[in-house]
Amino acid sequence: MGEKLQITKKKNLKGDDGYKTFSIRIKEKTAMKLEEISVKTNRSRNELINIMLEFGIENCVIEE
Repeated sequence: MGEKLQITKKKNLKGDDGYKTFSIRIKEKTAMKLEEISVKTNRSRNELINIMLEFGIENCVIEE
């Protein structure tokens, strides 16, 4: 997979309804990279995680 996920800068942060809350464990290195992207794009970590998860789900191929 050679595709890249492009994330644009966001001007205004707004909350949305329809989300389910749960916790996950991630590596410290991953958290640091996520924070860097958050600062560069003016998006929350939560919003970035949702964007990345949606991209991953939509581009997931399950091999039998």
